[in-house]
Amino acid sequence: MKKVDKMKILAFDTSNKTLSLAILEDDQLLGEVTLNIKKNHSISLMPAIDFLVASLDLKASDLDRIVVAKGPGSYTGLRVAVATAKMLAYSLGIDLVGLSSLQSLAVSYKDQSAYLVPIMDARRKNVYAGFYQEGQAVRDEEHIAITELCAKLSQTENVVFLGEVDAFQEDIKALLPNAKFQASLPSAYGLGKLAVHLQAEDVHAFEPNYLKKVEAEENWLKNNQEANSSDYIK
Repeated sequence: MKKVDKMKILAFDTSNKTLSLAILEDDQLLGEVTLNIKKNHSISLMPAIDFLVASLDLKASDLDRIVVAKGPGSYTGLRVAVATAKMLAYSLGIDLVGLSSLQSLAVSYKDQSAYLVPIMDARRKNVYAGFYQEGQAVRDEEHIAITELCAKLSQTENVVFLGEVDAFQEDIKALLPNAKFQASLPSAYGLGKLAVHLQAEDVHAFEPNYLKKVEAEENWLKNNQEANSSDYIK
């Protein structure tokens, strides 16, 4: 790990449709890029990084830490993000820190004392859900049906749903009429700030947090429950 007076951090999130990218000096934002359109992150991520680094008159060798949203989210998006983060951290010999993609949806909300529930659409009326208060996770993340999630929160006060809320507002309002909503995009800047003082991770052992098996894996396991597990290749 390089010893520096001020740490330059490259943070990014490609866990879903949005690409969020930021460069910080300690907790101060130097520049950021957000693409909220359906793009192939495997094609757009590295050019976006190159553009932002060059726009700030920096070189890759100026970076001291990589921060990446490691999941949950899109299988492909997470593979792109984690593979890119590991490649950059290893080739540059710098720190790697992973944080939750759900926390990336919650860090910009003004009232951090509220019970924040960032969600991502996991299809078929299911969501990936996180639970945050005062900037800290208060429960484990879940892959859960939206109705079951609302039932679990029925006794919780000052609940705010963040992230991909549009598709679920009617269901939530029917079960939690006092809940608040705010659609939010991932914040690489927010993740970068959170990671300034965190311990670096082992680059070689670093993996995405899918939270749920991909559909092909679930189908294989369902059809091969009695098979020898040694026959299964991820």
